[in-house]
This record gives sequence, C-alpha cells and structure tokens, in this order.
Amino acid sequence: MSYSNSIIFGPIPSRRFGISLGVDLSPSKKQCNFDCLYCELEGAKTVDKMDTNPSITEIINAIKESFDKHPKIDVITLTANGEPTLYPNLNELIDEINKIKGDTKTLILSNGSTIYKKEIYDALLKIDTVKLSLDCVSEKCFKKLDRVNKNVEIEKIIPSMVNFSIETKNDFVLEILFVKDLNDKEDEIVLLYDAVKKINPKRVDIGTIDRPPAYDVKPVSYEFLESVADRFENINTNIIYKNRPKSIQYYDKDEIKSMLKRRPLTKEDIQNMFDEESKLILNDLLENKFISLVNSSGVEFYKNLQK
Repeated sequence: MSYSNSIIFGPIPSRRFGISLGVDLSPSKKQCNFDCLYCELEGAKTVDKMDTNPSITEIINAIKESFDKHPKIDVITLTANGEPTLYPNLNELIDEINKIKGDTKTLILSNGSTIYKKEIYDALLKIDTVKLSLDCVSEKCFKKLDRVNKNVEIEKIIPSMVNFSIETKNDFVLEILFVKDLNDKEDEIVLLYDAVKKINPKRVDIGTIDRPPAYDVKPVSYEFLESVADRFENINTNIIYKNRPKSIQYYDKDEIKSMLKRRPLTKEDIQNMFDEESKLILNDLLENKFISLVNSSGVEFYKNLQK
C-alpha cells in the first residue's frame, strides 16, 4: 500500500506554533489504544500496536517534499488517526526527522498512555514539544471515559510523566479534556490537581468537547473550566474554549498582583477580563518589573514576580 498522498496534511497556521506541517503516522485507519467517548474520530476497537503504517522512508520523503513546496514551516506535528506512539519505529523515525528538520521544531500530540515504555520515553525526549493528555487519574475514570485497551498499565502513566518532566530539556505540555458527568466530579478534580502538581509541566491546557464526539457525551461549561483553572494555583493554565464569554471590568494594581500571584493569566484572559484602564495598570506593572510576560510553549502568560 502506498501512503504518499495521505501522510501529510497542511501546512496550516497554528495560533501557538506558527505554520504547522501535520504528519499522520496511521493514515489508512484509526489505530488507538483508547476509545475515548469524546473523540472526534469514529469509535473503534482499541489496539495495542499498529498493524499497518507507512515506512520511515515514506514519511521522510513526504516531509522533504513538503519542505520543497513550503519553505516556511515552523513545526512538524506528529499525530495519527489514533495514537502516534503506537508507530512501531518511533524512535528511529524521530532520529531521521531530526536529521532533516533544520530550524523547524517538532511536536507530538499523544494520549500519554505509553510513556512508561522505555523506547517511547526515550523517543519523546528527542522531541521539541511533547503534548500529552491526562483526562483521568482514577482507574475507574480511565476505563469509563478513555476506555483504555486492556494492555495499558494505567498505574505507571503518572509516575512516568513525573520522571519525564524532570528529565526533559524541552517543552512538556499536559492537556485535560473535561466531559460532563464523567471527569468533572470533585474527587477526580482533586486527584488531577495533585497529579499535575507532581508532574509540573510547562503548561496545562484545559478544555472540553467542541466538535461532534464519537459517542453521546456533553461538554462542561466555560465557568466550570474557569473554576478548575482557579484551583490550579501557580500552574500555567490555559483555558481552551471556543467563543469565550467576556466579562470586562476594572481591576486596580493590588487586585491584579493578587490575581497573578494565584494564577498566571494568558493574553487571551486579559482581553476577556480587563477594561482599558486595567490594561494600562497591567502594562505599568510589567514595565516596573512587578510582573513578567513569559512564553510557555507558544502561549504567553502574565506572572507575578513577587512572592
């Protein structure tokens, strides 16, 4: 089977990463060790390995061809019609991509389920930005929401993420997708917060369903996501939500400093919360180094510099 026309999608503009070239490691069919209720792909029986996939040579040739056509590519995004870390030669593939990428960055979007396997762990260390999902902590939630393959060793995932966060010299982002009446319960949120604190990624993206899901499940509200973000103190927490509601109001200097001490705010947060006078106060605090603006894997956060 020839995959040459189906491996690449894009390049497309990404708000966080610039011009992104998508690389599908499972272009012929869905191959995933999760069957998440919220997945935008159709439901499918889980697998623990791919039984059909493009060769490394096919993938590298497809990337080279795209480089020739589109010289301005900022990031190569490894993904899949399923789970990209199930690709059988991932470590070698990343080595080959790193030989040809030049100044282009690499990014992988994974469900995080295989990070405890040494060959996957070692491969992920070679990628510029690793974005892993963590929707659940309890085994009950994993099985109900993410519907994991029986060969996934759930109890090893979080400890391996903790080790990875310590060891990697690159960017590590966690993503949590909340689904109404499944992982939005108080006990699961407490477990998630404790896990995120231990893992200590560069950034946490929290969101909910915004595309038609494979199964009949519902999104949580923006207000719920905001309440979770407020609980994730001192963590770069980015709320991903289409058509975010605006609540523009005035904040004085002390309120802004207190707010940023509790939780860093993104530029998007500021646009949705601050009136023009508050923005001037924010800029004054920035100029006088009471706060700072930091880039966390493509998302800019305002942070309080004072303890």
